[in-house]
Amino acid sequence: MELEVLEKKLNMNFSNKELLQTAFIHKSYAYENHIESNEKLEFLGDAILELVTSEYLYKNYYKLKEGEMTKVRATVVCEASLYEVAKRHNFSDFLKVSKSERLAKGNENPAILADSVEAFIAAVFLDLGLEKAKEFILSNLSESIEAASKNVGVKDYKTVLQEKLQIHGEVKIVYELIKESGPDHNKIFTVNVSCNGKVLAIGSGRTKKGAEMEAARIALEKI
Repeated sequence: MELEVLEKKLNMNFSNKELLQTAFIHKSYAYENHIESNEKLEFLGDAILELVTSEYLYKNYYKLKEGEMTKVRATVVCEASLYEVAKRHNFSDFLKVSKSERLAKGNENPAILADSVEAFIAAVFLDLGLEKAKEFILSNLSESIEAASKNVGVKDYKTVLQEKLQIHGEVKIVYELIKESGPDHNKIFTVNVSCNGKVLAIGSGRTKKGAEMEAARIALEKI
């Protein structure tokens, strides 16, 4: 798919189209075609992500302690979170991987897609400036930051549940996603938690992790 589609969707107009293209070139495709990959852009994008999220946390979550801000940032600036951003904007349609990588569905690989988000952020920064990069980052991650800030320091219900259930020996605890609802930008996940095949509780949340935590909390109330 042509990258103009993505530019239009995100209201961006790159002057350096080659830079934008490079952001979506996986190393396997680069090696196959003897061109530059997105790895260097990925390196820069990672640093920009950390800077923008750190500044946003510092200015908007002044009640959080340094260690808590670090935990929130780590929760948000991670592969799973960036993969969701890539899915939201259909980055797999633009990603160029080698023939063998494509056969293995490498263009849908969470790690590869997460890396492409970092590379894209760097391309935005270099061509359109920091403010535009900031706009993209925060429009995609501010809700995740808000959710993570509310959970930081909260008791880990999954750990407590595991400790309670395993007090008399090993058991098999499984969290299973049973439903997804709502639009891509505002999904609700529903998860059940079972012990040795018996469902203990069902929980919902805006992230899979949040839904698992809620299921664990409800299970603890029932025990």
